[in-house]
Amino acid sequence: MSTASNIIRALRPKQWTKNAIVLAPLIFALGDPAQMVGKTQFWIAIAATLIFCVVSSGIYVLNDLRDVELDRQHPTKQFRPFAAGSLSIGTGWVLSFILLIAGIALAAYLSKPFAYTVAGYIVLQLLYTFGLKKIALLDIMIIAAGFVLRTLAGALAIAVTVSPWLLLCTMLLALFLALCKRRHELVVLSGEEGQTRPSLRGYDQRLLDVLISMIAAATLIVYCLYTLWPDTVNKFGSQKLGFTIPFVVFGLFRYLDLVYRHERGGRPEQILLTDIPLLLNIALYAATALTLLATR
Repeated sequence: MSTASNIIRALRPKQWTKNAIVLAPLIFALGDPAQMVGKTQFWIAIAATLIFCVVSSGIYVLNDLRDVELDRQHPTKQFRPFAAGSLSIGTGWVLSFILLIAGIALAAYLSKPFAYTVAGYIVLQLLYTFGLKKIALLDIMIIAAGFVLRTLAGALAIAVTVSPWLLLCTMLLALFLALCKRRHELVVLSGEEGQTRPSLRGYDQRLLDVLISMIAAATLIVYCLYTLWPDTVNKFGSQKLGFTIPFVVFGLFRYLDLVYRHERGGRPEQILLTDIPLLLNIALYAATALTLLATR
């Protein structure tokens, strides 16, 4: 493969789907008459999402450089550009530096509050990359915090108020996906987990099964409460947002089915891009939510 192709692979564009959460504050502000949301805010939100794609790619490259020796022992990660030797370590450091600096500069151009949040996200990810990811349970908490910061950044970029319920839903959903991923790694890498991801030494399959059940239930309950909470009803002038609950139920059920019956919990971003039932469910959820919020 060419150098350009390997650089693109190192940026992990498939994982940019995670940054779609930056758009959540915009979507949930559409039906609120107190929030000034228009075309300008739409394009700002898109720009904020793209900036997070740049920053997250910089972190991915840095993470691959940090874990290059561990990745070489992994059944699939050994084919990543740095682990496979397709790109040099020096190229990786330069690439990561450029991406992170560019991300901060672009964020500062967009708005100072947004830039501060992006900087906080980068610091959090650096702490994760250089040590915290080795600590079981804390590693998934850091992952969830990263998604909360993405959501908060999306709100600050377009200057809208984000509901604490939305932040809580984001945190719980991120914990759910991270726990499913850890369970997949523990099952697939049985006997080798400590060599490829040190934090897996602190996990047990039974513990992960219990935690997944707890967080899945909590995610569903919190979302239901959010849609039917008096403040939400007053904000949007309707209880119609509750009609999106069945899509959340199906999404959780489908993902659990993929994790437990098909052993596909290792790459959430790939599932979101390839699983037809989930893609249709997400599309229907988005269409329903947008319709309900736009026709309050």
